Amino acid sequence: MEFHISRPNPALRPALQEKIDNLTKPKGSLGRLETLALQIGLIQQTLSPALRHPQNIVFAGDHGIVEEGVSIAPKEVTWQQVCHFTHPHGTGGVNFLCRQHGFTLKVVDAGVDFDLPRDRGIIDLKVARGTRNFLHGPAMTPEQMEQCLAGGAQVVRQCFEEGSNVLSFGEMGIGNTSPSSIWMSYFTGIPLAECVGAGSGLDKAGVRHKLDVLSRSVANYSGDGSPRDIIRWFGGFEMVMAVGAMLQAAELGMVILVDGFIMTSCMLAASRLYPSVLDYAVFGHCGDESGHRKLLDALGAEPLLSLGLRLGEGTGAICAWPIVDSAVRMINQMDTFSGADITKYF
Repeated sequence: MEFHISRPNPALRPALQEKIDNLTKPKGSLGRLETLALQIGLIQQTLSPALRHPQNIVFAGDHGIVEEGVSIAPKEVTWQQVCHFTHPHGTGGVNFLCRQHGFTLKVVDAGVDFDLPRDRGIIDLKVARGTRNFLHGPAMTPEQMEQCLAGGAQVVRQCFEEGSNVLSFGEMGIGNTSPSSIWMSYFTGIPLAECVGAGSGLDKAGVRHKLDVLSRSVANYSGDGSPRDIIRWFGGFEMVMAVGAMLQAAELGMVILVDGFIMTSCMLAASRLYPSVLDYAVFGHCGDESGHRKLLDALGAEPLLSLGLRLGEGTGAICAWPIVDSAVRMINQMDTFSGADITKYF
């Protein structure tokens, strides 16, 4: 699947900067709100950006590598949490945050190893009942990878048609910090040992075992070394679907709110396919998973929050939403010095 992603036209930058600088405040005094307003104005190519119908898409899938004991949580937690998210009273972490901040929640079955209830509004794009164990070979076939990219893009187009121009992405998949760590190491050159963390709560012995399994998996890799091959050899269905979603969102000129370690790894993978996708990314937070800060640094990303979060699901990205909203309100609702008849003092 091909995407057509262009960098935002920089011609509008001087006018946007002038508008921001002439608001009734000392130049630069609103810090990140100013740089965010500039970024969003460039994405939307307007001096008066707007954020419409925010949605959070959670992609869910299972991982064959879990068979090797790389996660403290059992595989069935994936489908149990998906059912939790889509319960009529939705009491998961992502549920209360979506309600608090006015996000529509979409949950996508990318490859859960369970027959999920079809009366809960779950979007059924199941590729297979979990990936294969990448310790012994590729997690998915090239055809399955393409199916994932297309599925993620499909969901984003639906959101776009519903009037959304800003999306956050989350995931649910026991074991998915393992492929994220491998992607991070391959695509940044950071040693794998610095990319592997506790995931859902491994102790030190568990982390050492996880590193051993992932190291042997990398040693057994026999692909061609291209970004597409590395993505499909080690990735999860939910992760590759998120990559396709991010790329489609960028192609449509949407603002992308990036969540924690797994979604940052997905943005990293997306950027190795189409570097311009990073221009559309707002990194919500630095999480508590080992390696996330180094991954953000490798991307040159400055996260909005650092709250020690490591839940996933899109929760950190949604927590950052009020800051993004404030940036747009600033550029649209603050008056200028001349408009407010205030002496410009710089």
